Amino acid sequence: MFDALGSDYEEAFAASEAHRASLAWLLERLPPAARVLDVGSGTGRPTAATLTAAGHRVLGADVSPVMVEIASRQVPDAEFRCGDIRDMPFEDGSFDAVCLYFALLQMSRAEQSGLLHRLVRVLRPGGLFVLATVPLDVEDFDGVFMGQSVRVTSFAAQDVVGLVREAGLTVLSERSVLFTPARPDATPEPQLFLHCRREATAPAG
Repeated sequence: MFDALGSDYEEAFAASEAHRASLAWLLERLPPAARVLDVGSGTGRPTAATLTAAGHRVLGADVSPVMVEIASRQVPDAEFRCGDIRDMPFEDGSFDAVCLYFALLQMSRAEQSGLLHRLVRVLRPGGLFVLATVPLDVEDFDGVFMGQSVRVTSFAAQDVVGLVREAGLTVLSERSVLFTPARPDATPEPQLFLHCRREATAPAG
């Protein structure tokens, strides 16, 4: 799906004030030259571009080779890898922050929970974790996203919060918004942004 969307995805979501505000929250709290993992890095904008412009070291991971090619061209100061984040080897505690913007929705609920636990482990104790998703209580829902068929699984907002806490994160702030992508056929979608910190010790899982 994201191979087909390419740069159209970036254009549709470029006006998201909530995404920019979430990155501003992160930038205010990161140490200098922080190492950041951007999961589902897409075209590299706005996340990787914003963070590298502020002097941080970004590793972007995306399953779409088209997205990785676009991101590598648009944000040459970041590193991008193509593959499934669940299979990529990372050392525990090797990142100062993890960004997970809208990258969970095509996974099952068990896969989402498992990935969150794994990403918390690669985050250093006290590190920051920012997450955004579409908080709907749906499982294997067949829909259409920007003209492409997609199967979506998600959680209601309170269950997303419970999931990240169970993974070992403290939720420092949360924000719910309605956002309409810049497309003629678009309708408003709910979005939940969570800003978190890893506890000194995270639960195994």
